[in-house]
Amino acid sequence: MTTYIIRRILLGFMTLILVTMMVFLLVRLLPGDPVMRYMANFTGTGQQNIMTPEQHDAMLVKLGLDRPLPVQYWDWISKVFRGDLGESLVIQQPISGLIKDVLPRTAYIGILMFIFGTFGGILVGIYCALRRGTWLDNTLTTIANIGMTIPVFWLGILLIYVFAYKLGWFPMFGWVAPWDNFWKSCTYVVLPVASVTLGGIAGMARLTRSCMLEVMGKEYVRTAWAKGLRERVIVVRHQLKNAMIPVVTALGGTLGMILGGSVFIETVFSIPGMGRLMTQAIFDYDYQIVQATTLIFGAIVIFSNLIVDIAWGWLDPRIRYS
Repeated sequence: MTTYIIRRILLGFMTLILVTMMVFLLVRLLPGDPVMRYMANFTGTGQQNIMTPEQHDAMLVKLGLDRPLPVQYWDWISKVFRGDLGESLVIQQPISGLIKDVLPRTAYIGILMFIFGTFGGILVGIYCALRRGTWLDNTLTTIANIGMTIPVFWLGILLIYVFAYKLGWFPMFGWVAPWDNFWKSCTYVVLPVASVTLGGIAGMARLTRSCMLEVMGKEYVRTAWAKGLRERVIVVRHQLKNAMIPVVTALGGTLGMILGGSVFIETVFSIPGMGRLMTQAIFDYDYQIVQATTLIFGAIVIFSNLIVDIAWGWLDPRIRYS
């Protein structure tokens, strides 16, 4: 088991390095000139056209963009290992400070999405499997099929229009920290969390229902019913644990979906989090921020997949790691 964990950590580390290399190259292929963006932050767009070639080259040297790409990448990744994520080209602030400010907001919303989406979907899936064929099972299954096809950003805009603009139940945009005003913060996070959670509940409910129905047909479950055991004992001890193996496997992908959804949701609802910081950095050609946020998102997904792999061994004793 220890050897497997070490091997998975090394594999995750190599995957993260490949991700940073791809982002490093792709960001530099975007159209635009980072020097012009940098100068516009201080002089205004009206003065970009009078920059001489000599001034442009001098600014490239100042920003370190005149060196070969492998040298630039090594300089950046070596600083990351020392805990230095660099400095924003546009905002002109340390990226570590920017991320420290926005990461708690994304983490708070992401945790709510994960809890409601995961446990809500599992409970709905279990209920539909145990009451298979009833009108409520058919209704919930149909809603789940529809919910999986709705784009996150479109659902967010629809919720804003109905519940914020028309009904006025919730604020349309903005953010209030829960540690500043908890109840007011709840009103601001309901619509963003619902935008991603509804799709997560739908997908998790379908998967859980399918896994539960598959396990219910096994011989050991029929034997438990023949012994006269109570339904709760059969569901918890014999069905649920075995049905959860594919569900746990999907949790790593669920976290990735939540992180991806945060990019859209934070933009739609004007939440100053990691997703919005990354989106704005892409438009501003601030590739230092794009690289740093991608590195953090990638590390979170890789770590979650490692936890999922380890959880397999606890749920299924038949799994052996060599």
